[in-house]
Amino acid sequence: MTADPIALFGEAFARAKARGEQDPTAMTLATVDHEHRPSVRVVLLKDFDARGFVFYTNRLSRKGRELDGFPFAALCFHWPKGEEQIRIEGAVTRVTDEESDAYFATRPRGSQIGAWASLQSEVLASRDALLARVAEVEARFEGGPVERPPHWGGYRVMPRAIEFWQGRADRLHERRSFAREVATGAWVETRLFP
Repeated sequence: MTADPIALFGEAFARAKARGEQDPTAMTLATVDHEHRPSVRVVLLKDFDARGFVFYTNRLSRKGRELDGFPFAALCFHWPKGEEQIRIEGAVTRVTDEESDAYFATRPRGSQIGAWASLQSEVLASRDALLARVAEVEARFEGGPVERPPHWGGYRVMPRAIEFWQGRADRLHERRSFAREVATGAWVETRLFP
């Protein structure tokens, strides 16, 4: 019987945290633009379950525009202490406003202010210009809670494929690949040559 790759991810994630990996939530996110040119950056995993893997960002940023325009992405976790890597590919949807609101409320106030102040991915004239925007936002919300900006929220990568890579001696690495069947939603496991 094929194992559940989401449960396997949970076990690997717990191992990475227990080993003291520098930041086990760090994952590389690859997107493409309207001309299918790829771009990649590191974001932080904030939640995962059977529905997928969630991260948050400014939706007006380059990655947000790319995800909204072409809603497919690839993720890669790399945990060097354990010689583990996990790759995930799938369609992308926005999380609900309620989920975004709930997570935003847990962020440090400085990060909440920054979500309003930063025109992420746009050209910045100077550091002083950014600090002036921060001061404006701080004054706007002085003495009260910082509400979530309408342009800021979460995305969920709904996995269609997950590959587990485990480093082994002589580069004879172990690779377990899981693909979701379109008709049934069941996972099919195969092994791959290293």
